[in-house]
Amino acid sequence: MTAQFNAEAVLAALRSVLPSQNQLIPLHEPLFNGNEWAYVKECLDTGWVSSVGKFVDKFEEELAVYTGVKRAVAVVNGTAALHVCLLLAGVKPGDEVLIPALTFVATANAVTYCGAIPHFVDSEETTLGVAPCKLADYLNEIGEQRSDGCYNRNTGRRIRAIVPMHTFGHPVDLDPLVEVCGKFNLKLVEDAAESLGSFYKGKHTGNWGCVSALSFNGNKTITTGGGGAILTNDEELGCIAKHITTTAKRPHRWEFNHDMIGYNYRMPNINAALGCAQLEQLPLFLSAKRELADAYRQAFAGIVGVNYFSEPANSQSNYWLNALILDEPFAGQRDDLLKWTNDVGIMTRPVWTVMHKLPMFACCPRMPSILNPV
Repeated sequence: MTAQFNAEAVLAALRSVLPSQNQLIPLHEPLFNGNEWAYVKECLDTGWVSSVGKFVDKFEEELAVYTGVKRAVAVVNGTAALHVCLLLAGVKPGDEVLIPALTFVATANAVTYCGAIPHFVDSEETTLGVAPCKLADYLNEIGEQRSDGCYNRNTGRRIRAIVPMHTFGHPVDLDPLVEVCGKFNLKLVEDAAESLGSFYKGKHTGNWGCVSALSFNGNKTITTGGGGAILTNDEELGCIAKHITTTAKRPHRWEFNHDMIGYNYRMPNINAALGCAQLEQLPLFLSAKRELADAYRQAFAGIVGVNYFSEPANSQSNYWLNALILDEPFAGQRDDLLKWTNDVGIMTRPVWTVMHKLPMFACCPRMPSILNPV
């Protein structure tokens, strides 16, 4: 007989935390309670609405200060940021890039934009991110060390980099992952799209990779409407990132000279204006999210079969989204729970379809522990 959890208890726990209203309660909605109107109006009044302007510079500077990196480069979205990060890490056509099977599709898409092949690895329950120890064991089995790097002995391709993703804002266990990268000569590129405001051992995410990517989509902790950023502690890489995301145009008063393949990935000034106003309110946003997380944790304590996911040890999460994990005997009732909650006006969704179950990635290499597509 299939075990049944108490759906009414789950709904009661949600209702005890959420406001009473007749319309659908979304997973997240942006708040514009600061200087957004004033800063955007300044862009309109002055005409500085496109790809240059004071708010772009200000946003980049303030992002670097907040995250503690040496350089931040604002771009049009988080996927563009990831694409450029991989290029800066030296990913070339035909390379393999290790990424978690449990991630948003942008991580895998960015790898393919470089002509590289996603290689899917497992995640751990404690962080929802890449499992460093399991990864090390796997690379010991399939990795072949050559003078110029680590190769997959099964495919003959070079394994160039790894892209851990901080799922729902919860930091990956980064220190042992850095050790794995050192042992196997891999570049570390952090997909920090969801983790603005998250800290690992007191330092902001994005500081462990040679480059890292943020997202400011409308559903993120702060938003620029659309937008992203590249973070790095390497000044030279920062300069290259700025150059190639602005079409690789060499500075000149009137001539258009370009010295390498570039991309029109620039964040418009009007979007950066929105971001500056949002960044001013980030501490308030983070405080509210942590209060909400505490309320959920208390509400779900003791409900059989349902576990609220809390931040990993040694980390401070932004709790971008709140997650419930069903015990294995109740996993088959996930879709019922999704239907019940959405039917009563509380928006919930499952985690992403794991990457190897998407048709375009079904044939990509992956750890044996990751199940075959069904």
